[in-house]
Amino acid sequence: MQPLGVIVEAEEVPHLHVVVCDVRWYLDGRSGREAYEAGHVPGAIFVDLDRDLTAPPSPEAGRHPLPPAEDFAVALGALGIGPDDVIVAYDDNGGMSAGRLVWMLRVLGWEAMLLNGGLQAWDGPLETGAVKRPAVDCPVRPWPDGAFVDIGEVAEHAATGILIDARGPERFRGETEPVDPRPGHVPGARNAPFAANLDEGRFRSPDDLRGHYAALGVTDAAEVVAYCGSGVSACHDLIAMEHAGLGRGRLYVGSWSQWSATDRPASTGP
Repeated sequence: MQPLGVIVEAEEVPHLHVVVCDVRWYLDGRSGREAYEAGHVPGAIFVDLDRDLTAPPSPEAGRHPLPPAEDFAVALGALGIGPDDVIVAYDDNGGMSAGRLVWMLRVLGWEAMLLNGGLQAWDGPLETGAVKRPAVDCPVRPWPDGAFVDIGEVAEHAATGILIDARGPERFRGETEPVDPRPGHVPGARNAPFAANLDEGRFRSPDDLRGHYAALGVTDAAEVVAYCGSGVSACHDLIAMEHAGLGRGRLYVGSWSQWSATDRPASTGP
């Protein structure tokens, strides 16, 4: 069977044998779980970004560090996700947080897709309360070499490759910084706000996205490292490049939350 793409349309989901995951999360502190329980795609389980997709935060590692592979396998098993399951993930913000789950699974070899348009694209009644799948044994898949970069590699990559920052322009330019220690961006980075991948909440066409990333100098995602505030919305850029047929880039998981907690240089302005 031909591998599934990284983006799936809502009308396709009922015809696929998939586990649907609600990964709502809000930077302003609202509860994604409460939003899920108030109304979600029927049959969807809730995946907690902070608990299931993240190791404990710290200034040294950032706000959403990558969990050890063993911990991620335990979290998936507890959610009822096994090695043969195909995943469709969504949120209500264009895929900003759900993309983190999709990216993590895809680099481990899972078939995982982002629901185009998110919850707003779902045509039909929603289900309230919580769905619980039986726990399963999920084997550990080690994080692959080359899928991620650490803080020591980022500055070098900015000088030799393409480093993109998925945060909004105001945060990139250093005009505002609501959560991290310092404003600005990694010197040499180019701003690629994740919202620019979308048109009215849905992913732009692959042709449009290729043009968008070509304007940033990207013709092959293998040359790209993406970061954001804490390694979440950067996954959206990586998924968009894959959807555009540009291949797979790499993620700087610690992102600005890690970089800005050090004495490394910061740039401001466009």
